[in-house]
Amino acid sequence: MTDASDAQPIGGHTGTWDVAVIGGGAAGLSGAVALARSRRSVLVIDAGQPRNAPAAHLHNYLSRDGAAPSQLLSAGRDELTGYGGRIVTGTVTSAARTDGAFRLELGDGSPVLARRLLVATGLVDELPAVNGVAQRWGRDVLHCPYCHGWEVRDRAIGVLATTPLTAEWALLWRQQSADVTLFTHTAPPPDDAQRERLTARGVRVVDGRVADLDVHDDRLTGVRLDDGHIIERDALAVQPTFAARIDVLAGLGLSATEQLIGDHVVGTLIAADDSGATDVAGVWVAGNVADLRAMLISSAATGVHAAAAINHDLVAEDADRAVERHRAERALQTTVRAGDTADSYWDRFYTEPHQHWSGEANAVLVRETTDMTPGTALDLGCGEGGDAIWLAQHGWIVTAVDIARPALQRARERAAAAGVGDRISWLRHDLAHWQPTGAFDLVSVHYLHSPSDLPRERILRAAASVVAPGGVLLIVGHAGPQPAHVDAEPGTDFPTPDEVLADLDLEPTRWQVERAADIPRDTPGDNDNPHTQTDAVVKIQRLAPSPRA
Repeated sequence: MTDASDAQPIGGHTGTWDVAVIGGGAAGLSGAVALARSRRSVLVIDAGQPRNAPAAHLHNYLSRDGAAPSQLLSAGRDELTGYGGRIVTGTVTSAARTDGAFRLELGDGSPVLARRLLVATGLVDELPAVNGVAQRWGRDVLHCPYCHGWEVRDRAIGVLATTPLTAEWALLWRQQSADVTLFTHTAPPPDDAQRERLTARGVRVVDGRVADLDVHDDRLTGVRLDDGHIIERDALAVQPTFAARIDVLAGLGLSATEQLIGDHVVGTLIAADDSGATDVAGVWVAGNVADLRAMLISSAATGVHAAAAINHDLVAEDADRAVERHRAERALQTTVRAGDTADSYWDRFYTEPHQHWSGEANAVLVRETTDMTPGTALDLGCGEGGDAIWLAQHGWIVTAVDIARPALQRARERAAAAGVGDRISWLRHDLAHWQPTGAFDLVSVHYLHSPSDLPRERILRAAASVVAPGGVLLIVGHAGPQPAHVDAEPGTDFPTPDEVLADLDLEPTRWQVERAADIPRDTPGDNDNPHTQTDAVVKIQRLAPSPRA
């Protein structure tokens, strides 16, 4: 197994996903598409082992009847990625709740953090121990009269009895063919009432155990009894025991519940309400893992229902967080105007239990550094660590600095959860007075705005002083009050790119200006309020000394 520290971000995404979907079948993909259409960040983790893989075709799925299962999944994957969802092939090896989110570890050691989980892992068919049944499963050994009955209509069908329910189940197959034989096998013999019903419908009952299947030219031709007698059959219906795939999720407190029909256990599932919500807060289920009888189309429907419930839950949480943040920021602004210090202001700002920012790397940082060769980086004003963690995940060795103790603690925990804690040094300093030392290939200063006075010129020149030859200084700020911050940051300074360059007062022969402009970008903002934000971007490179002649 790969160590978690070697894990790379999935599809360029860092931080916490809104929803991780475990299982990429009809239920999981349908739920993921609905969430992606609601502009949620969604990751589907799929082991690539669908339950219906042995079947050549799927049925009772409106407009898809007769299609190969792989075609349905391929179309669903294309839909999901078209809406911005992501898919990774892998298995979840552990699951736990951490720091207000769920932490999953994949088989290759990659960590995944998500605010909510949708479990659509399906079930395992535990087949009767009869030679040949497993090998013929999904072809001419079948279990569902609605999924496969039409395909074996008017043929010689055998029904293997393994539970007291099989006698009544044989009548469902009788609807498809007049030639149905019930093999009592390991089930109790039909009682008098059951036998009368079977006889009246022309279903033959054969007592005795079935030893194996008779197969010629890769085709079922008969059922062989313990006494060696062979009864010709073209298809055999069996009733598996259905076991929900949930072992790896036990760490979340999910447990299997036995499903009974009468007094007989037919399998296990995860209990949930009508929306798919389980007893574990933040975890929903969809498909066969929650309903053993769900066919493909109904499994897909439960995925959509669960997705809607998850999105409603996240919308409510986002609104609650926005209100808390709005109130806290306004209160802190009042405190600063009354003479508060910078360190006490930012300590209280980050003391709130929820994460203030998205956890994603800033878009400008990603755009401007993706093509750079990783080296050493200095992140000034790192906050909760989104940029520093992204850089570390992409090969950089990072020194991250902030004044707020709570922000640094939160960032340190997130970096450890992401498997890159050993690639980042976290330092607490007041940038207004601190002088960095050393030489860095990248120095990043993002959104250095504060309601309190900051010696901007001193901070930027200190940042420039530690850029290594050939290195880059990237300074990004808001180009004026933004829609989400008009009330939150009254009186805050918003320097233009030209003002930033003037503050730096760099020698033109030693620096090259690569970018100095106001650049708009789309940002989702609150869930129902997308907007365009404009950044003031300055990117300059320290020129390497010319080689001596």
